[in-house]
Amino acid sequence: MNNTFKRKEIKYLLTSDQRKSFEKAIIQYIQKDQYSNYTICNIYFDTPDARLIRRSIEKPVYKEKMRIRSYGPADDNTKVFIELKKKFQGIVYKRRIAMPMAEALAYISGKSSRSGQVEEEINYFMKMYEGICPAMYIAYDRKAYFVTEDPELRITFDDNILWRDEDVSLSSDVYGYPILISGQSLMEIKCAGAMPLWLVRALADNRIYESSFSKYGVAYERKLALKLAN
Repeated sequence: MNNTFKRKEIKYLLTSDQRKSFEKAIIQYIQKDQYSNYTICNIYFDTPDARLIRRSIEKPVYKEKMRIRSYGPADDNTKVFIELKKKFQGIVYKRRIAMPMAEALAYISGKSSRSGQVEEEINYFMKMYEGICPAMYIAYDRKAYFVTEDPELRITFDDNILWRDEDVSLSSDVYGYPILISGQSLMEIKCAGAMPLWLVRALADNRIYESSFSKYGVAYERKLALKLAN
């Protein structure tokens, strides 16, 4: 399994009609991912003063974040991924390591140590952002495809995106506040190079345009709005 990535991750917000038409237009060029339909659960880490997400919302040239990801609710023995994502001038660099959840939580909390190139980057990140801790739970249902002629080119659709800032645990059930409106989907095109012409045409024909969208960013803004409302 690849533990390092360098690619563009382009996001689009689609209506249900746009999605149906777009999927129909590209179906001959794509195949379902090995695990086509699955639920992704994430814990995003941040400092007590939300330094990481506040900076990300400002849309700087460089930004970074760290999360733990599982596929569905996890127990102590479930394999999870600790992921470090950095974005510079539109290119996403992702590093990740996999381990059982109990071991991952011990490592993040400083109760155990690990060595390796990716681990060194994560260690440096946690040292730089002193006091970093679980800040937000975000989960969603994902449908994933890859392009037949270029398996590194992936297209994903995320639905039922939920967030919560209490019970921030991968072992709990999937629940929370919705991010998208009814019938809306978040599509991502993940590519290392240029998009093929058929994909560009399908986007244009369906009037699908790139959207600046961060799940954690939107969740954080919704959290602030709820606090103001109360």
